[in-house]
Amino acid sequence: MDVVSRGTLRVYLGAAPGVGKTFAALDEAHRRRDRGTDVVVGFVETHGRPRTAALLAGLEVVPRREISYRGSTFTEMDVDAVLARRPAVAVVDELAHTNIPGSRNAKRWQDVQELLDAGVDVISNVNIQHMESLNDVVETITGVAQRETVPDEAVRQADQVELVDMAPEALRRRMAHGNIYAPEKIDAALSNYFRVGNLTALREIALLWVADKVDEQLDRYRAEHGISGTWETRERVVVALTGGPEGDTLIRRAVRIADRSKGADLLAVHVARSDGLTGANPRALARQRALAESLGGTYHHVIGDDVPAALLDFARAENATQLVLGASRRGRFAQVLSPGIGVTTTKLSGSIDVHMVTHEEAGRGWRLPRLAHGLRPRRRLIATAMAAVLLPLLTVALAHSRGSLNVTTDVLVYLLAVVVTALVGGFWPALLTAVASSLLLNYYFFAAHHRWTIAERNNAFALVAFVLVGIMVSRVVDLAARRYTQAVRASAEAATLSVLAGSVLRGEDALPALLERVRETFGMTAATLLERTDDSEQSDHDTRSGQNGHGAHSGPGGPGGPGGPGG
Repeated sequence: MDVVSRGTLRVYLGAAPGVGKTFAALDEAHRRRDRGTDVVVGFVETHGRPRTAALLAGLEVVPRREISYRGSTFTEMDVDAVLARRPAVAVVDELAHTNIPGSRNAKRWQDVQELLDAGVDVISNVNIQHMESLNDVVETITGVAQRETVPDEAVRQADQVELVDMAPEALRRRMAHGNIYAPEKIDAALSNYFRVGNLTALREIALLWVADKVDEQLDRYRAEHGISGTWETRERVVVALTGGPEGDTLIRRAVRIADRSKGADLLAVHVARSDGLTGANPRALARQRALAESLGGTYHHVIGDDVPAALLDFARAENATQLVLGASRRGRFAQVLSPGIGVTTTKLSGSIDVHMVTHEEAGRGWRLPRLAHGLRPRRRLIATAMAAVLLPLLTVALAHSRGSLNVTTDVLVYLLAVVVTALVGGFWPALLTAVASSLLLNYYFFAAHHRWTIAERNNAFALVAFVLVGIMVSRVVDLAARRYTQAVRASAEAATLSVLAGSVLRGEDALPALLERVRETFGMTAATLLERTDDSEQSDHDTRSGQNGHGAHSGPGGPGGPGGPGG
């Protein structure tokens, strides 16, 4: 059985009626026909415009289907007739049109999907006011509610989207000359919907929507070609949030930076450690998220143990040009011991501009920088290095105090060193410290000095007890750290699920929103959900969404593309 490849979709997008979308679609149909392509007109509405009607000459028009509804007869595109004709290309006007009840599909964009699935290339058009996501925005601007809408995804999945642009003044002149509406409707249209302000706003919305579509194509190209560097095609400002009191200040500063470049994007991001130990105030983060979104930005939740690397990975993945960070809240002494996130991020930022924003909390902290959370290799290494330095120092100090201190005191001092090492590094560093301490006590402080012997049975028992106490204390610390890590990891997962739930509650399509947030949160190139209907056959159900897909896939490319299943 031959597999029919899906047809391609070309959409002409306009800011308002009359800019020339249908004219452009028919002109493209003539060009393809002249090149020898089999082209038919599935449905075109000329609205009585002579120049548009003239372009139908020379093109094969598939007869429309007549449908009776409430005592009247209407005509719609005959999808069955177009499919039976099987042309290479079909022109289908008005993508957002609602079909008369009794039609094959409720909406014309669904008719177009059938043609595409049958391998027919489609040329169509739509006005920006009919996009589902912009319906309320357009109504606020123009005062006119649009009853016919098309899902954004139906247009975003188009292989080509071309903007048919026209200046507001030129469109009004076309209207005044009678090239759009009948003479009796001109004055009302110019005084209401076709006001200069309305047309200017709609034009800007259309330009920005197309810019987003082009941006998706650019992201796909960069992913397919392994390009990780920043291409400054569009300003994107990323502001890093910690949940601290300075967050509001950073967001407002980032908004002002973004406002200097028209069309710039604002992205607020919070980096949570994989073990959940972020020190972030959930209420403060929720408030800052609401503030960022109210100012036109988006909120993102990313997991990463190395905060500077996670920030820069996110910024580069989003092709960001500027990064806004808050000045460190740590004191000067802490900054001497560790350069901090801001300094490290600036050093590694490359072509991304980093803005360090001062605030009232800067420099007020007094705590030393915390060690790595949990008992990861870095923390164990620090504990081992500390023991390697501490034990020789204790040995020298106790040796010089031999006359004033007894063996019991020496044992307690070394035991204290073992407990401190256990608190920092857990079981294995503490065990090594306990063994080393017992050998040092045996060699330097028991009766037979500078010999590896134990003169008395009590001393032998003391040494064994010393090692056992060190092992037990370190074991308890290690176990407690593991339990704590599990608890805070569960907290981090709950926070991530909260972000995902918020995306769904705000109206995003559940499955694509889930995959997109998972991909973004865990820093994956792509995330794909494959559904199997049985043990051997993979379901062909595919409702992609995200940066460049339209279903159970998120991220550049498809399931077989870059980052495939599992990302």
